[in-house]
Amino acid sequence: MTVEVSRLANGLTVATEKLPAVESVALGVWVKSGARNERDDEHGIAHLIEHMAFKGTSSRTAFQIASQIENVGGEINAATSVETTSFYARVLAADVPLAVDMLADILQDSTFDPAELEREQHVILQEIGAAHDTPDDVVFDHFTETAFRHQALGRSILGTPETVKSFTSKQLHAFMERQYGADRMVVVAAGDVDHEAFVRVVEEKLGGFRSKSDSTIPQYAHYVGGDFRQGRDLMDAQIVLGFEGRAYHVRDFYASQVLSMILGGGMSSRLFQEVREKRGLCYSIYAFHWGFSDTGIFGLHAATGETDIHKLIPVIAQELHRTTEHIGQEELDRARAQYRAGLIMSAESPASRASQIARQLLLFGRPIMREELSDRLAALTVERLTDLSGRLFSTRPTLAAVGPVGTLPAYDHVVDALPGASSGLRRAAS
Repeated sequence: MTVEVSRLANGLTVATEKLPAVESVALGVWVKSGARNERDDEHGIAHLIEHMAFKGTSSRTAFQIASQIENVGGEINAATSVETTSFYARVLAADVPLAVDMLADILQDSTFDPAELEREQHVILQEIGAAHDTPDDVVFDHFTETAFRHQALGRSILGTPETVKSFTSKQLHAFMERQYGADRMVVVAAGDVDHEAFVRVVEEKLGGFRSKSDSTIPQYAHYVGGDFRQGRDLMDAQIVLGFEGRAYHVRDFYASQVLSMILGGGMSSRLFQEVREKRGLCYSIYAFHWGFSDTGIFGLHAATGETDIHKLIPVIAQELHRTTEHIGQEELDRARAQYRAGLIMSAESPASRASQIARQLLLFGRPIMREELSDRLAALTVERLTDLSGRLFSTRPTLAAVGPVGTLPAYDHVVDALPGASSGLRRAAS
């Protein structure tokens, strides 16, 4: 399987990958603009545009958008992340021109009808309320807000009720005109697709899209860290402990991904075995690493009952200490196998593969072949991972907790228990 890439005269990148034994095509337009690109008075507008994407154009009503794609058995959707927004579809190979036409129509001619906008604002207000009522969701909002305090990167993608209700159709159009340019967009298809034919269809529909966006580069993110805890009358407590991670482009990015799997990437991981299986201190625990274009965050999430909170953090801290001292070759091999298997399995899904290719093109300017990723994984050593652990877990921690958290140790005590305490982290946290 080979990724073919072309660039149109207006700067739009078009890429395809033909997948054998697949009769459908996953395709979409990915834009290098997300919640992080919002100005202070635009908090939540990128997500609102995602919601409004299928609410009508000059030539199609909202019902026609839905019915035309479903008449051929296809599906269409959109998504907003911190740094990207995507509009995508899945159809049979013969219906690719329809899907491209529909996506191009949405991107170039959405009306953002005021009545539709008012209804969708109401829907998002319900979504914000639902997130607030879901502790294992809202704790992550508080976590990122604390890690990147007073920065767009740390804000909730949903926005606030006040900002969401304030937006007008004119503001939505202005945001798209400022942020969406061919120089920051990629069109990708994976599945039963012919590259040259796909490029011709895209060029016909999007070849006239504006070449340049007027957007300025988002403010460089600065990891801050700190403490947030919210007492709520709940059955369990949601706790997230994190540290400054690594950006997509840096040497330690893939090492950080593998380290998160060793610590909490499955039932055989250290945290799952020690905290849940051996001690029964929580019903859920895992580790994660999120990379962004200029920074990252490494974290651990646990859900536990009130009576076990005071025991939980010391045990987690103990496991973090252990990773700075020793990681076994068997652990590294198992995590590598998990990561590699995940890459292969996701490549078998046209939608996942199209998304992977789009992300790589936006972040690195080129598709990254599986062999190159395998080589990077093969180069990892236990020495490198233990060294990385020592550096990661010596950064100022971010602690967020929601629920019956009265027995959660004080932030200073948490800092004292972590590997970085002996290297001046305690003073930095004061």
